[in-house]
Amino acid sequence: MKKPVCIRILFLLALSVVILFPIFYTVSNSFMGEKEVLAVYGGVMEQNTNIGIRFFPHQFSLEAYETVLLDTPEYLLKFWRSILMCFVIVAGQVLIGGMCGFAFAKYYFRGWKLFFILFITFLLLPVQVTLVPNYIMLSALNLIGTWWALLLPGVFSPFAVFFMTVLFQNVPTELVEAGKIDGADAMQILFRIMMPIAKPAIASLIVLAFVDNWNMVEQPIAFLENVWQYPLSVFLASVNEENFSLQFVCGILSLIPVTLLFLFFNEELSEGISISVGK
Repeated sequence: MKKPVCIRILFLLALSVVILFPIFYTVSNSFMGEKEVLAVYGGVMEQNTNIGIRFFPHQFSLEAYETVLLDTPEYLLKFWRSILMCFVIVAGQVLIGGMCGFAFAKYYFRGWKLFFILFITFLLLPVQVTLVPNYIMLSALNLIGTWWALLLPGVFSPFAVFFMTVLFQNVPTELVEAGKIDGADAMQILFRIMMPIAKPAIASLIVLAFVDNWNMVEQPIAFLENVWQYPLSVFLASVNEENFSLQFVCGILSLIPVTLLFLFFNEELSEGISISVGK
């Protein structure tokens, strides 16, 4: 084996260890009992600097898993609510982003460049900047305190529009013209020609949009009024205050949907990103 290849492999292995170590550590500590967790990490709650590190539990226990899955319905309720919220937002982003992206990519109307530049500008703005305008608009619509305050801003995502526009610009215009000659209207061309061609990139958008909204924190705190409405991402921050031994288990279970999504769409994600930036 050539020396540069060996160095590259060693570098990638070292990088993998650094990236995977927090996950390994969390999985390992999730099998600790409550007493052992408090003995090792109790200093966190007491704001004590003497905090231990333990890679493997001294005594294997499923106590925390039993508490989360069987004795604490609040976690599972928030888990499935968050799944439903992300599903609705992702489906809306694919639909709205696909229609807007198709219009920007294949229908050159007056002022389309200006509108597209505005979308890119909104895309560059951090979430914190848009919280106040969104709050004012949602308050005027009497949606503050409801899940619509999370769903609507999530569905109308500038990122989805930009992503689908760049993608559809790579699709030959001849296919659109051929569809028109065959008598297909705009919606038929979009759903029967453009969308099937864009399946890998749409899979990429699904993964990226799901991860982004699965980790949503600022919006629920700003737009929801009741704690019981908070999604899982916000609930995880308060688990430590209620029972520190559950923190590891809740963190692991929250990784499952994202991990499965990445594993299921692994090839499509790589291919879709390559297609979208290939122009």
